[in-house]
Amino acid sequence: MIDTHAHLYDDIFTLDIETNINQIIEAGINEVWLPNCDVETLESLLKLSTSYPNICKPMIGLHPTYVKTDYLDQLAILKSYLDKSKFLAIGEIGLDYYWDVTYRKEQIDAFETQCQWALDKNIWVDIHCRKAYADIISILSNKEFSQLTGIIHCFSGDASEATRLTQLGYSLGIGGVITYKNTNLFESIKHIDLKYLVLETDSPYLTPVPFRGKTNHPQYIKLIAQKLADLFEVQVGEIIKITTGNALKFKAFSNFQ
Repeated sequence: MIDTHAHLYDDIFTLDIETNINQIIEAGINEVWLPNCDVETLESLLKLSTSYPNICKPMIGLHPTYVKTDYLDQLAILKSYLDKSKFLAIGEIGLDYYWDVTYRKEQIDAFETQCQWALDKNIWVDIHCRKAYADIISILSNKEFSQLTGIIHCFSGDASEATRLTQLGYSLGIGGVITYKNTNLFESIKHIDLKYLVLETDSPYLTPVPFRGKTNHPQYIKLIAQKLADLFEVQVGEIIKITTGNALKFKAFSNFQ
């Protein structure tokens, strides 16, 4: 199994990283992909991916909620790292209008800039989208980004948005939300071919049932796989096989080991 999105460099994990890595291995997880947030998180992310290169795969990017007045300086520093090191993807990047729209224009500029980085480096994008699907789809539909591909992390859109994004060549990251009673997520994805789905935990956030309310952990990813298996009425092994294969295609796209 591959957890395509987990903040394993968070202090809650790094304070006892050896134990957490062992739990990941024991749970049958082969890899954990690490999305970056900003310049400050990058050093701890890189330390982890350097210490455990076979398991932890690094991304680089500026998260939309970290886009403030200094975003151009942040981007310049991140770009300098991108130019001297190998990364799996540009992420997590995107648009977030849920908390604040003060920096909406800057978020869009940062997103488009980082999408261009991905094109220049021939790697994919890991996209954060919250209350911004219309703008995300509009940008990704632009001809200049027609060769771009990636994962919509923690997909939360409706059925039409799921269809449009997969038509554009993007996969949908499915996490703990799929296990919640009050979610409409399955209604949004039930018509989507399984070849467009990947598993993620977004640890330490969005813990799946029955551990909701506690710290999330990559080892809980099988709960997400099992819920998908139940909803799509297939064996959990089939979900794991398909989603792992889907994730590996992104590694191949970026030519990342």
